[in-house]
Amino acid sequence: MKYPILYKLVCVFAFILLAGSVSGKKPIKTLIVTGQNNHNWQVSNVALKKIMEQSGRFVVDIAVSPAAGEDMSSFSPDFAAYQLVVVDYNGDSWIEATRQNFISFARNGGGIVIYHAADNAFSNWPEFNKICALGGWEGRDEKSGPYVYWLDGKLIKDSAPGPGGSHGKQHEYVLNARDEVHPIMKGLPKKWRHATDELYDRMRGPGNIQDILFTAYSDKSTNGSGREEPLMFTVNYEKARIFHTMLGHAGESLENNPAMQCTGFQITFLRGAEWAATGKVTIKVPEDFPTETRVTFRLDYK
Repeated sequence: MKYPILYKLVCVFAFILLAGSVSGKKPIKTLIVTGQNNHNWQVSNVALKKIMEQSGRFVVDIAVSPAAGEDMSSFSPDFAAYQLVVVDYNGDSWIEATRQNFISFARNGGGIVIYHAADNAFSNWPEFNKICALGGWEGRDEKSGPYVYWLDGKLIKDSAPGPGGSHGKQHEYVLNARDEVHPIMKGLPKKWRHATDELYDRMRGPGNIQDILFTAYSDKSTNGSGREEPLMFTVNYEKARIFHTMLGHAGESLENNPAMQCTGFQITFLRGAEWAATGKVTIKVPEDFPTETRVTFRLDYK
């Protein structure tokens, strides 16, 4: 053959294309919405992007809102251009057109991840609260919906009066699996220890949880509720696939960010995000996943 090297290169390239088409795993086009938060969004959005892109499963854009108090009229992300929207936002209201575009994205079957303090946002926006199922702070009370917690093997909806949203001091705690068959859950341990983080409790809202995945006990010794609190679940809202995780309080820097550097946070976030985008989970549970007694870290977010 006259051009053996060229022929080999063509064959290799064709094989790569064929393999890619057979696997069908094109990177999931993702948008992280951020820019205002009572948490350190400057760290969280960068960490989330690293976690997602370094997994090889996602390609990520970031939409940064104007600062608090500034003109929001130009903030209008093109949600429909993405398979997945990750909400890392808790701040000023979006303009009506942006709200409607987000709701249309959800109703048309878009994938959504509600991450940590995003469930504090928009307490007076009913549709957003349905997308979260549970939220806290920002004036939430019994008018926002019942408290929801785990007791005697089931979710309890408690309409007692009182404010929505609190947490005790940050500490390590154990996540307890409540589902073994959901695609996000297959292969995950029944119990695993999470790195030092906030443990949200006394959350309330519409309570339209579809699948309860993990709960954790909010111990009164840490100024918690004394209840088993839902911390990771899917949400029943229109055609959307929604994954809500209350884990992952951002630290002071990318290097000092234990809740997000926890292997358990990263892997459950990735699996939940992939499911929200596609309805399937291909991301494996790694050998270094935490156990009930041992926290593990991926300090470089991969």
